[in-house]
Parts: sequence; structure tokens; C-alpha cells
Amino acid sequence: MPEKNVFSRLWSYLKDYKGQLYLAIFLKIFSVVMSVLEPFVLGLIITELTKNLLAMAQGVAGASLNISYIAWMLVVYGIRAILFSLGSYGANYYMTNVVQASTRDLRHDLSKKVNTLPVSYFDKHQFGDLLGRFTSDVEATSNALQQSFLQIINAIFSLVMVIGMVLYLNVQLASVLIITIPLTYLSASHIMKKSQPYFKEQADALGEMNGFVQENLTGFNVLKLYGREDVSQEEFSRITSKLQEVGFKASFMSGIMMPLLNGISDLTYLVLSVLGGLQVIAGKLTLGNMQAFVQYIWQISQPIQTLTQLASTMQSAKSSLERIFQVLDEADEANDKAKLLNQPLTGQVSFEGVNFQYTPDKPLIRDFNLDVKPGEMVAIVGPTGAGKTTLINLLMRFYDVTAGAIKVDGQDIRDLSRQSYRQQFGMVLQDAWLYEGSIEDNLRFGRLDATEEEIVQAAKAANVDHFIRTLPNGYKMEMNQESSNISLGQKQLLTIARALLADPKILILDEATSSVDTRLELLIQKAMKRLMQGRTSFVIAHRLSTIQEADKILVLKDGQIIEQGNHQSLLADKGFYHDLYMSQFSQQS
Repeated sequence: MPEKNVFSRLWSYLKDYKGQLYLAIFLKIFSVVMSVLEPFVLGLIITELTKNLLAMAQGVAGASLNISYIAWMLVVYGIRAILFSLGSYGANYYMTNVVQASTRDLRHDLSKKVNTLPVSYFDKHQFGDLLGRFTSDVEATSNALQQSFLQIINAIFSLVMVIGMVLYLNVQLASVLIITIPLTYLSASHIMKKSQPYFKEQADALGEMNGFVQENLTGFNVLKLYGREDVSQEEFSRITSKLQEVGFKASFMSGIMMPLLNGISDLTYLVLSVLGGLQVIAGKLTLGNMQAFVQYIWQISQPIQTLTQLASTMQSAKSSLERIFQVLDEADEANDKAKLLNQPLTGQVSFEGVNFQYTPDKPLIRDFNLDVKPGEMVAIVGPTGAGKTTLINLLMRFYDVTAGAIKVDGQDIRDLSRQSYRQQFGMVLQDAWLYEGSIEDNLRFGRLDATEEEIVQAAKAANVDHFIRTLPNGYKMEMNQESSNISLGQKQLLTIARALLADPKILILDEATSSVDTRLELLIQKAMKRLMQGRTSFVIAHRLSTIQEADKILVLKDGQIIEQGNHQSLLADKGFYHDLYMSQFSQQS
């Protein structure tokens, strides 16, 4: 992503609220005008007082304080202060609205993008790092806009107006002051250029830390079980040490700007005070204008200091925006054609000469052929890494085949809309997933228009209705964020009920009974049999006792079908399946 596009792309979010944005900028400029007028008005008052007092001291006839003029100028000064406050308040109010709305839109686009990313993206990126782009990176951008945008406007217009005022007051002194501006800018920009790579490394290191923490908290029980606390702590220390190192470099490089700029400002103040004092003595500059000029020295150095103070915030925001737009620029799932299924599938599936590889030159599935009739149960067994999950990923179009074709009802699935195609599937996975919400809402997840009666019927068919009614509030009971307020087996029954309610034509079942007690295992198996009735089903089998009734059993090894048949024929062949079965049931036999 080109570096110059980062902030210009951010404008695409801000411009939707440009009315309020322009109003905020106008009010900020208005408040800057009121601020810049302050030294000038005070200078007029001081000049008048000095002139009056000097005339009175010299005994000039009729000399006295010009009360009416001074009073009028004080009124002007007070009105200026009120207008300054109103302008600042209004600018902050409208800018806050713009920032919050734009941030909401940015998060919405991120969420929408995540739903279009291919599964391969999540295989390559840590969930914690992706979560960090939703949270800390978006928040850094929001803070930069909220805290920095109006301050930058304030600083730029303050510089322009103060330069105009000092030129109006005294060209010679203004020339000295103006010379320091490019010197200050060049010094600051040099330091910013040196520190930017460290801010990028800092953002990446923070993303790595978020990913590490998320993974370790998710697997905390396993980590404790295997006594990996020390190893985890060492890895965390390595990540945080790296974060400390790049964070120190980024902060140190941006931190040395302030002392440098303060030194330039102090030197400028000293030189101009001497030169201004000499001009006052020579009568070329009034005391009031001298006072105004001194105030303008600080008003011209303050915006430059503000810009440099915001450098680290803007650099962090730039790095965060790069990470956000990296996600938004990722390619969507490729070749999602618009052809919709105009009628439900019958469940006929065929693999025709399918080849697939995750990485080039490392083929996993080669010349895979399979015909599945509607309503058949196909069990897939084999050792770890044989390609069982890969086969399901291809069928679901989480990945597309490298060569060959997968067809349903004679149609190449690559010619179908993914959304339309996947709506024909139901999945019950080993890791049951439920979201935070009521049980009723979780069951309705697969079919949003389901009635309460249909939900209850699906729960009864899945042998989970009685259990639900024993819970507080029954179907209205709220699941917590981790769904830990019910057991694993009960979650599996709920996912089966959800699949039944969706009434899919093709089922993907990752056998999920290995972590439950015998009674719940029997309930789950009965529910799964009901679910598979009349539907084409693909079962990734871990316990061979659950697939003895399968119409076809595929034995995979290294992405190839090494054996195929039903339970009895495969046992009779006394091959790999026979050995696997006997190893599981040697005690019973």
C-alpha cells in the first residue's frame, strides 16, 4: 500500500460528515483569530496607558487617563475572550461528532471485510493481532483525530496570522522571527523521519503481543496442564523486551524534539528582546507593541511545539492506519460468481480429478475422485494430516481446488455464489460454537425466520428440549461469552438442534462425542442419526464405532483414498482400516 495514500484514504471516511467537519474547522479558525487578537488589544491598552501616564508625569496640561478608550478596549478584550471560548467549544463539539461517526464507519468496514476474507487469511494471521486492528489500532486513529486534527488546524492558522501581525508591528523584528520557523521545521521533520520506522515496529510488536496473550489465555488450562508457564513467560518476556526496545527508540527519538525546539525558542526570545528593547529606547517601537511582540514570540513557538508534540501521536496513527488498511486491502474470496441456486440441492456430490495444494510444489490431494448419491452417509477416516479436514474445506469452498472440479447436482461449485451454496450446508463440529445471547437466538441462528414452535420441535428431535426447560428462563436463558454456563455435551446437542432447524441438504459432521460421558454420547449419537436422515452427510470419524452404518467409508492417507467401501467389506479386506479398527477395539475383541 503506497505510504502517501494512508491519510488521503482516511479522508474518504471523514468526507461523509464534511458539513460538520467544515463547521468545526471554521469555528477553530474563528477562535484562532480571537486568540491572535489578544496581544494586539493588550498592546493598544498598554500603549494608551503608557502615553497617558508619561504625559501626566511630564506635567502636560490637561493630561489624564483616557478612561473611555481604555474601558472600551477592555470591553473589546472581554468580548474577544467570550467569542474565543464559544469558538473552541463549538469546534470540539462538532469534531467529536465527526470522529466518532467516522470511527464507527471504519470499524463497520473492518467487520464487513472480515466476513469476506478467505479462510486462508485466518490460517496465516493470529486472531489476537487481527483483534488489535479492530481495537487498539482503530482507537489510536480515533485519538489522533480527536486530539490532533483541530490542534493542527489551530497551529497552522496561528502561525499564518501571527506572522501577519508581527509583520504589521515591525518588519525588522518579524524577519528575525520568521527565519527561525524553517529552522525549527527542518529540525523537527528530520527527527520525525528517523523515528517513523520505530513507530511501525512498535505497532507490529504490540500486535504480536496481543496475539500471544489471546492464544495463551484461550489455552490457559492446557498451558497449566503441561507445565508450560515458564516457557510461556520466557516467550512473553521476549516479545515485551522487543516492544520495550522499539518503544524506547520511538519515544526517545520523538522526545528529543521538545528540548531542541525549546532551545531554539529561548534563543529567539533572547535575541528579539534585546533588539526590541533597543527599538523602544530609540522610539521606533511603542512599549505596548513591544509587549505584543513578546507575546507573539510565544504564540509562534507554541504552534510549532504543538506540531512536534503531536508528531508521535500522528506517527502512531499512521502506523495503525497502515495496519488497518492492510486488512481492508486483502483480496476477498476469489471468483465468487453471482449465479444463485434457484432450487434446493438434492445432495448429489462428485469429486472429479481433484488436485489441491496449500503451497506451491507441495501437493496434498492428487487426482481425487468420488461419487456420492443423495442421502448417502460418507465417513472419512485416516491418520492426522491425511487430508480429512482439507477435503471438507474444499467441499465448503473455504479453498478452491487447484485442478479438477467438485460438482453438486452436476454444477461446478465454483460457478455458484458462495453464500447461496453454503446455505445448503449444515455443520456440527467437534468444537461447538455458541455466541453470547439467549438459547432461543442461538438455535434460530441457522434460520432467522423460525417460529418458537419450530425451535421447540428441533430441540425435541435433538434430545435437548428437556434439558433446556430445566434451565433458568428456559429458552430465554442467556449464554455467557464463552458459553461456559452449560456443559460441552449440552452445547453439542444445541448445535445439532440448530442444524436440524436450518434443514440443510448436505451435512458436515466432525464427530464430537470424545469429550462427553457415555449417557450424553448416546443422546448425541441418536440426535445425529435423526439429523442425517434423508440428507447427504460427510462425517469426519474419530471413533470407528460411530460409522459402521456409513454407506461409504473413505480411508485417506497423504491426500489419497487408499481404501474405500462399507464397514464389513473394509474389515474383510484386512487392510489399513482393519488394523485401525482392531487397534480401537482390541480389548472388546
